[in-house]
Amino acid sequence: MALYEHVFLARQDLSQQQVDALVEQYKGVIAANGGSVGRIENWGLKSLTYRVKKNRKAYYTLMDITCPPAALNEMERQMGLSEDVLRFLTIKVEAHEEGPSAMMQKREERSERGGFGDRDRGPRSFGDRDRGDRGPRSFGDRDGGDRGPRRPRENVEGGAE
Repeated sequence: MALYEHVFLARQDLSQQQVDALVEQYKGVIAANGGSVGRIENWGLKSLTYRVKKNRKAYYTLMDITCPPAALNEMERQMGLSEDVLRFLTIKVEAHEEGPSAMMQKREERSERGGFGDRDRGPRSFGDRDRGDRGPRSFGDRDGGDRGPRRPRENVEGGAE
């Protein structure tokens, strides 16, 4: 049997229990067609880079699957019909990764460092950044400097005839 890593994105207005129910549903499809699901990681609700079907966020879930291609095709067919699944991606792999995925490792590193709320960033922070000597700033600098007199446009009301 082939080994796959499968990631799917579920709508933002679902609850975590509904996402778990989707995972169980698709696990059942794989099992009914002679396959098995190994590791399952819920990466949580994350912001999308761009809107997908009017959603700005989505629940990400990773599944390690061992199954024949027919089982995978049936699961993907059902995901394509489901309104709760925004996108999915399946990749065939040689072997499943051991331990947590890269996404979960990032989350663990963040919690060890203190997360985003930690404001001790060393000797300098945003407010005391050295801007160097830029000299005085005038109004002419903002719009491109001194361009000279404007020439009236032709064939326009109020312009030169």
